Amino acid sequence: MNKPPLCSRGQRPLIVHVVHRLDVGGLENGVVNLINRLPPATFDHCVLALTEITEFRQRIERPEVDCLALHKKPGKDPMLYLKLWRTFRALQPAIVHTRNLATLEAQLPALLAGVPVRVHGEHGWEADDVTARSRKNQWLRRAGRPLTHQHIAVSQHISEYLQRRIKVPKTRISQIYNGVDTARFRPQPERAWVTERFGFADAFVVGTVERLQAVKDPLNLARAFVQLLRRQPLLAERARLVVVGAGPLEDALESVLQEGGIRHLCWLAGNRADVPMLLRGFDLFVLPSLAEGVSNTILEAMASGLPVVATAVGGNPELVENGVTGRLVPPADPLALADAMLGYFENPGLARAHGLAGRRCAEERFSLVAMVDSYAELYAVLLEGRGISCAQTRPAAAVPPRPR
Repeated sequence: MNKPPLCSRGQRPLIVHVVHRLDVGGLENGVVNLINRLPPATFDHCVLALTEITEFRQRIERPEVDCLALHKKPGKDPMLYLKLWRTFRALQPAIVHTRNLATLEAQLPALLAGVPVRVHGEHGWEADDVTARSRKNQWLRRAGRPLTHQHIAVSQHISEYLQRRIKVPKTRISQIYNGVDTARFRPQPERAWVTERFGFADAFVVGTVERLQAVKDPLNLARAFVQLLRRQPLLAERARLVVVGAGPLEDALESVLQEGGIRHLCWLAGNRADVPMLLRGFDLFVLPSLAEGVSNTILEAMASGLPVVATAVGGNPELVENGVTGRLVPPADPLALADAMLGYFENPGLARAHGLAGRRCAEERFSLVAMVDSYAELYAVLLEGRGISCAQTRPAAAVPPRPR
């Protein structure tokens, strides 16, 4: 048997969180929330990025957490396996937690380095395989299955995929929903920026927060907004569109809005650090994705008291209760999306009611504390199953989120 893992700072187990790139994104935000909220006396952490680490690392509030980048070359990089093995041997973690297919290859070096507990999380599909039907990707996941002690699925949809397509036994899958910081994201009318941006406070603001890439389908939202105003031209007096995020489809999005004659009614905000404040100025949140795991931005919108219109893909139907907290529409269907938005324009009372129901749902089902406690319990059980008895492996109450 390999020697016990290094348990630094009072015999706390070290968890190495492996990501492809530490940058703005829902998956990465979940990693940061987990590190920040797990009780400091329970686990130590290190973030290992296969490629690069960006300023997003500043979101990690614990100064002792190291963030390491291996600078993987594009495509196949055989040296990566040696770098991973050396890194794991040096760190001697108790747990290696990889996330999504892009990091699954780290499981083999972790095994060879003698890491006692190896966990793999699935948070959503690849940009070039939004329907999760790629035989190559399924084969890669099956190849990694024997290397992993436990899989974590962020939705029932993904859990069923792992059982049906990858043949992972149900007992080796833990389904843990993403959690949302309901103190940071909260209902609180914020119209100052609306007035500053659009010149009047009573605009009806439709907004989204997403990466501007094909899988998120921002062009669908733009086309739907064009259709909405063509159908009801008088709405142009109050209707405004805000898109928060950046990505390769920025120019294409600009073109759709320009060609539709509504560019002057829209604000393309780019990446922002003040998303909670911006959400509090929205009246309706829309997510037009072609595929999703469990969307952090939907949870943030619900916690902010907003009704949500989302496409009925992936884990979205597990978050949005159609007709109660929002509306579900088919993907890539701008007419259906326009219809759903119009319903809220015509019935502001319904928008408020669905927003309040969404807030209650976020507090009751998707709290950050519940997510953190679930991960802490799983880590502790897996460690105990491998005979590791570092101090304080059992989870205490999660660190409460700090209002921002």
